[in-house]
Amino acid sequence: MELTNGIITAANNIYKNNKGSILRTIVYTIGHFIIAISVLMLIADVSFFVALTDAIVEPLANAVWYFILDKWWASK
Repeated sequence: MELTNGIITAANNIYKNNKGSILRTIVYTIGHFIIAISVLMLIADVSFFVALTDAIVEPLANAVWYFILDKWWASK
């Protein structure tokens, strides 16, 4: 229970200190999904569900790649 309370407290502190950035990030992410889905459906002529899957999976893969790249870059 103590661990759970600590995690919740830490999450609340992060939220309180970064409300604006978190909200902008959420809005940006939703916009990214909408744009990616639209572009894929128009250009690649794929179904909504294929476009939706790509719009979610591709940014997550990029996030992992960026994290690895940043860790490597910072170590040099």
